[in-house]
Amino acid sequence: MTNSRKPTEGQVEQLRGTEMSRRQFGAASLAGGLVAATGSVTTAAAALPVTETDVEVKTPDGNSDAVLIHPTTGSYPGVLIWTDAFGLRPAFRDMGKRLAAEGYTVLIPNPYYRTTKAPGISKDLSFSDPTDRAKLMAVMSTVTAPGAAERDAIAYIAFLDAHPSVRKSAKIGTNGYCMGGPLTMRTAAAVPDRVGAGGSFHGGGLVTDKPESPHLLVPKIKARYYFGIAESDDKTQPDAKDKLKAAFAAANKPAVIEVYAGSIHGWCVPDMPSRDGVPIYNEPLAERAWSNLLSLYKTALV
Repeated sequence: MTNSRKPTEGQVEQLRGTEMSRRQFGAASLAGGLVAATGSVTTAAAALPVTETDVEVKTPDGNSDAVLIHPTTGSYPGVLIWTDAFGLRPAFRDMGKRLAAEGYTVLIPNPYYRTTKAPGISKDLSFSDPTDRAKLMAVMSTVTAPGAAERDAIAYIAFLDAHPSVRKSAKIGTNGYCMGGPLTMRTAAAVPDRVGAGGSFHGGGLVTDKPESPHLLVPKIKARYYFGIAESDDKTQPDAKDKLKAAFAAANKPAVIEVYAGSIHGWCVPDMPSRDGVPIYNEPLAERAWSNLLSLYKTALV
């Protein structure tokens, strides 16, 4: 929800975004309240009643099972959500319902439809266990393979555009988590004229040394962007935010890049398990991220 309180100078400086001028950034952050000053989401009006339907989306590689959630009446901007590595499950359905209640038509596909129905993978698998990691990487490779997410994104957005609950005059948004973070960038680059906003939260692999690194797609992207980076990820790859920042600045594209102090990779997803006895999900920081996403969508999906 848009935060009506204007951010202070210090709060703006805390954002690690591009070197755009304040005039360029003003419409996205100041007027829209992109910088959340508090950690809670408040609503000025009652949530809209929503309809949740399991659907299938035809893609060049098969039929993707997915969930479509939208307000019961009317038409609204479309949003494509890319899940984390553990796939489409109740936590993401709840996220979709919450977003739809704000006035969006939300599509959440099973990213692993090529090999299994949702959720298709156990949340008990651990990246730190070699055997589990091999299983996870094998499943993830079905959507992270070159060109796969792009083909999917084109099909998913076409599906949204064909649905009566989507307002075609409005831009489409895409937000993703963990594995889904870079997939939002591949989506925005694949359908640049339709995607107006992207949000990546604890995205993994946003900057790599490979020629297909997502940050190299920035020149193709027309969407406004928000990146919420986990502090644990920033410690592991401290130059990633700087390379992202440089890529957006060089392309003169609007983006905000923020490191969430005290956050662990995966902090936005409520059903994430504890790691070494420490909870991964951080509700205050997750709410702050949610508020920033809503502010972005309310200013960019018009």
